[in-house]
Amino acid sequence: MQQEKLKAIAARLKKAEIGRQVIAPVRGDIGLDDMQSAYAVQQINVDARVARGERIVGRKIGLTSLAVQKQLGVDQPDFGALFASMAYGDAQPISLSKLIQPKVEAEIALVLKRDLTYERHTFADLIGATDCAVAALEVVDSRIENWDIKFVDTVADNASSAAFVMGARPVRLSQLDLAACAMALESRGEVLSTGSGAACLGNPLNAAVWLADRMAALGTPLRAGDVVLTGALGPMVAVTQPGTYAAAIEGLGSVRATFIE
Repeated sequence: MQQEKLKAIAARLKKAEIGRQVIAPVRGDIGLDDMQSAYAVQQINVDARVARGERIVGRKIGLTSLAVQKQLGVDQPDFGALFASMAYGDAQPISLSKLIQPKVEAEIALVLKRDLTYERHTFADLIGATDCAVAALEVVDSRIENWDIKFVDTVADNASSAAFVMGARPVRLSQLDLAACAMALESRGEVLSTGSGAACLGNPLNAAVWLADRMAALGTPLRAGDVVLTGALGPMVAVTQPGTYAAAIEGLGSVRATFIE
């Protein structure tokens, strides 16, 4: 696809994000099967943020649910960039006025202590490169109207990312069973989503290995200090009003996303 057309699509998405307004799906301009162009659009906006002085602090993995992959007609996850400006601490206020149609999902975040530069990574590579795991909540937010997305829509839109909240209890992988850990996400005393590590491609490390391979192949490998959001442990929950959403993940404690006007 011509570079000028890619830049125009990226500009539409960025304008929607800045103006807190939704736009029509971009798949009509990209093409349903043109994954390369969708990632090129994402990269244009990532590069623009870096040029403005923003700092990439890691990556998020999306579409780690096999059911969602089937729904969108794909057989692999996707990824997006995480910036320092997107990072929140446990219970730190998040303004709804900065978001469009947000949802939250509970995840396990990995914090790396080594670079991951191999062509093909193994579980052992990821275990050795991980400093700790932390309970996390990702705030996803689509610039596409009514979340009417296909794979290329969400990829172009930086994997529908908006913010992420890190818990304050880092845990070594040796103390966890990542696949078996149970998760419950609640708000105002009501459990809204449940799941476990197995919901994330069978094990969150499967998702992390996929990402490490993909980023190395692109020439932008994961580095020491990076945060990796490995993918949702259960269904995402729409945020429609101010309040606190708390996720408890077995072995990792809890993490809270607090939304204000």
